[in-house]
Amino acid sequence: MDFRVNHPIIFVMVGIIIAVVMAQSVFFLVKALKRAKAIGMDKKVLKKTMISSAVFTIAPAVSIVVGVIALSHSLGIPLPWLRLSVIGSLSYELIAAERALAAFGLNFAGAITDPQIYVTVTWVMTFGIAAGLLFTPLFAKKIQNGMEKIEKSDKKWREILTNAMFLGMVSAFLGFVFCDVANVFKGDTSGLIPVVVFGFSAIIMALCGLCSIKLKQRWMNDYALPISLIAGMAIAIPVTAWLG
Repeated sequence: MDFRVNHPIIFVMVGIIIAVVMAQSVFFLVKALKRAKAIGMDKKVLKKTMISSAVFTIAPAVSIVVGVIALSHSLGIPLPWLRLSVIGSLSYELIAAERALAAFGLNFAGAITDPQIYVTVTWVMTFGIAAGLLFTPLFAKKIQNGMEKIEKSDKKWREILTNAMFLGMVSAFLGFVFCDVANVFKGDTSGLIPVVVFGFSAIIMALCGLCSIKLKQRWMNDYALPISLIAGMAIAIPVTAWLG
């Protein structure tokens, strides 16, 4: 049987997993509604909460769709659909897949045709993110208690520590943006592509923030990420043709 990244069997396997996750969501939704009725919550409040929650899930859903499209050229639709629908993020999945492909001397230029390479990429994307599932129940409570102790003794130091942790995480991803800039001195300008896309996306994100604050368009807070993602992907096309 010939291997294809969009083979129907892969769609079926991924569909089963996502169906189980959706069934869990429906189960807890029903349990929550029953509990809300049992404690006497107003039906109008419940309805308003459900509608607002459904509306605000559209923004992250757009980001997921953009991520699936970005990865589908090389990995097909099922694998990105699974990774970004159950647990994962575009920033992590993209880097993990890129590093795995680079180990085989490949990139996102074309679809994977070797099943061994496809399985390797799947393992790299899945195994790495699975660490969070183990880390959270084992250590999250201890870390939270530690942060609360720090806040009680010195609230300012807690803010500094939290910001430092966040900036450290951001810096790790920024490394992938600027890692190939030095190749410009060797005559290869392709390393500037992620820098230009990053800068343009940052500008769009800032404009969304200004619209939210200055123009009182609060909905921009929820849609700033997908707007920036789409804008970045759009500008990447002419920039790649120019520098790539």
